[in-house]
Amino acid sequence: MPFKFENLDVWKLSIEYSYSIYLITLKFPKAEIFNLTVQFKRAANSISLNISEGSIGQSNKEQCRFINYSIRSLAECVNCLYLAIKLEYISKLEFDELYKKSEILFSKLQNFKKAIATQTPINKYVVRS
Repeated sequence: MPFKFENLDVWKLSIEYSYSIYLITLKFPKAEIFNLTVQFKRAANSISLNISEGSIGQSNKEQCRFINYSIRSLAECVNCLYLAIKLEYISKLEFDELYKKSEILFSKLQNFKKAIATQTPINKYVVRS
């Protein structure tokens, strides 16, 4: 794989998270297509986009900045989850499952940022094939 981010577990997890968001928003009403649906998808996509952008030729400080953007986008997704359940677009079970994925991704993003900031080798964040 030519790009460093393609080996990162946290990036792969963020792609799976976006996929989950895409699937869940398929159930949203058509009236939401330009509102909650698009915002939810954009926020979810922003997580992996910032991980990948930050990993290419950046200093540790700059890469941490991009991970912070990913964390902020994840917070947007959690907010969208609350709106979706409040509007009854998703079930409690769907909310709980996505919220748990959000917690896991948040923890991995925080740990990855800490490893970058402290210059801990990132090998433990790399998926072995």
